Amino acid sequence: NLPRPTEASPVPRGFILQPTYRVRDGVPVVQLFGRLEDGPAFWVEDDRFRPYFFVPIAQRDALPRGPALSIEASELRELDGGAVARVTLPVPSALPPLRDHIARPLEADIRFPYRYLIDRGIRAGVDIDGPSASPRPGLLHFANPALQPADCRPRLRVLCIDLETTPDASAIVSAALVGDGADEVHLVSARAVAGALCHVDERALLAAILARVRALDPDILTGWNVVDFDLQTLVARCRARRVSPDLGRVEGAPLFQRDAGFTRQGRAVLPGRVVLDGIPLVRDALRLPDYRLETAARAILGRGKHMDADIADKAGEIERLYREDPAALVAYNREDARLVLDILEREGLLDLAIERSLLSGMQLDRVGASIASFDLLYLPALRRKGFVAPSVDTERQSTEVHGGAVLDSTPGLFANVAVFDFKSLYPSLIRTFNLDPLAHALAGDGAIVAPNGARFSRSEAILPEIIEHFMQRRERARAAGNRHADRAIKIMMNALFGVLGAASCRFFDPEIANAITSFGQQTLHWTQAAFEAEGADVLYGDTDSVFVQLGPGPLAAARAQAEQLRDRVEAAIAEQIRARYAREPRLVLELERVFERFFMPRVRGGRSGSKKRYAGLCNGTLEIVGLEAVRRDWPSVAGRLQRGLLLRLFRGEPVQPFLREVIESLRSGALDAELVYAKRVRKGSLERYTATTPPHVQAARKAGGRAGPVVRYVITRSGPEPLLPGRALSAEIDRSHYLERVLRPVAEAILSHVGEHFDDALDRPRQLALL
Repeated sequence: NLPRPTEASPVPRGFILQPTYRVRDGVPVVQLFGRLEDGPAFWVEDDRFRPYFFVPIAQRDALPRGPALSIEASELRELDGGAVARVTLPVPSALPPLRDHIARPLEADIRFPYRYLIDRGIRAGVDIDGPSASPRPGLLHFANPALQPADCRPRLRVLCIDLETTPDASAIVSAALVGDGADEVHLVSARAVAGALCHVDERALLAAILARVRALDPDILTGWNVVDFDLQTLVARCRARRVSPDLGRVEGAPLFQRDAGFTRQGRAVLPGRVVLDGIPLVRDALRLPDYRLETAARAILGRGKHMDADIADKAGEIERLYREDPAALVAYNREDARLVLDILEREGLLDLAIERSLLSGMQLDRVGASIASFDLLYLPALRRKGFVAPSVDTERQSTEVHGGAVLDSTPGLFANVAVFDFKSLYPSLIRTFNLDPLAHALAGDGAIVAPNGARFSRSEAILPEIIEHFMQRRERARAAGNRHADRAIKIMMNALFGVLGAASCRFFDPEIANAITSFGQQTLHWTQAAFEAEGADVLYGDTDSVFVQLGPGPLAAARAQAEQLRDRVEAAIAEQIRARYAREPRLVLELERVFERFFMPRVRGGRSGSKKRYAGLCNGTLEIVGLEAVRRDWPSVAGRLQRGLLLRLFRGEPVQPFLREVIESLRSGALDAELVYAKRVRKGSLERYTATTPPHVQAARKAGGRAGPVVRYVITRSGPEPLLPGRALSAEIDRSHYLERVLRPVAEAILSHVGEHFDDALDRPRQLALL
């Protein structure tokens, strides 16, 4: 047992990995699993807490009476000021039936273990004050300790698991375990194989894997598609071989769930551990053509799997290696696991997840749940103010929330264009104007009136304080060079507006969400007017950014002019806020960059400027936004042409020689590998495409189910043809399609601004081309 803490023996501090609960002998027991900052894993159990919710005082008589039910008047209030009663129940499962008796239950949908944490103001870091026991080496058990919120930076143990199976996954032949304390491959083999720990049969392999996981005691299990394949396969094979699939820190079978959102992301729940699948971690952070391990590894690490990417039947190749070259299979298996860990390490994705958990209190595999994160931040502060929150209205329909303003653009080629950006615009507007659910509920005389008419209290608010705290933490993170904390805070602050605009948030109110965007729209228009009052032309603006034409001359002089403009425009906007709203502005206008050369295209087939699409040269680097070169649904030859034309144009070099070179390479077949389209099947299944049949759907149907969710195809003279692994490109590629439908529109969007034409590069008389 640990001694009682003293000044010389501080209270143990830990990081919560998993809040959950069990009902034991009719008593709910909150369970918190995690790791202490100084090393050991911990397991907190508290059987003193009971589930509860609130009802409007006038509705308490609608509740059935019973000896286990406690109904007491509360000093807390609804947001509209109404009195409430607190209803306490014996077990969490008793709550849902009671909700049906109440027209308007309050806080009746908060999960029991999170209710426990919210009431204590605890997020992911916790001080644990109480005696402990050690049920097994490396695990400390605390019973009914005193808990306090804390700041904790743990070193979590990570283990990657990767399985190789028969083609139908009816047997596991190999399993790699790579991570803290492990770099091993387990293989079913009657003879020794270099680099492997061999087992006589699958049952022995399964028992060895489970024993190693328990001995290594990871906090995080990871892998590539580890939830939907590796762990589900492992559990299925354990049950088939009558082996108990004990993968957790304590007793309990793995549980598989699927999130209800658009992604339908799978989750695996292991007692005391967290499973983080590499695919959603990378998908949330990086934009890639697809999210196969080979694609991600090549893009991030510059290396790939130990198998030729062109092999069509990878499952068959694994079976062949197992039969003919098991040492090669072992190396392949180990490298797959290493690739996952190296990708996560290179991009800092596990560190980012930890920082987001520390900020919000959500467990690591749910840090993307922004609405639940908002509850963990907002509800404790609301309680301190003396109020309770509504439950989520599951039947509420989504209401339109207006977006940010987008200014008309001026198409053309320009020199010396400055981009000014408001730092964290929506969070800054929330701070400036008290844009907050509580402030909206308590608005009275003298309230702040938003451009959309919504009213907010000048004195009572919660969100501005939360954002102020986040901004201070972000400045400290930046000063310390902690890029993961900096990024995590940015994600959290930007999510606050999105949450308030979501019908599934308990605090959703279109008046609040539209108040934020209407203030943003007003600010952008004020900014445009302020620059124009200074004699500077605004070429474009979008939500929180404006693109401003500076004077001619050297770049250094343009930068100095941009800095002076920034100061004067920020001061002008601040003065308007003080004069109109009697509020101290929290808006900061930053000079983001100065483009030496800048290109704003026209809308295709029109004369006006496009929106959210531009390119510029900054410090010699080409930056492209929204154009074909950065769109995944265009063949890469479009990017080759567009980047090449823009660079030459920006550097004052002739463009026709390069254009002719690309055209000739296309016609000769030298660029065939760059003619592949890649498009996702977004309707879920091919059968749902009935009204129209887009080219990628035609190709997918020809592939017979082998194309995957992202269809790769080329256009041939007989239509779209799928590109499958191991197959050569079609010899019937319709190069005229790519010439006219890909190269021509990309080139003409640029050439039209300099008086040149695509047909000039074709050596085709222009008059005939127009007939």
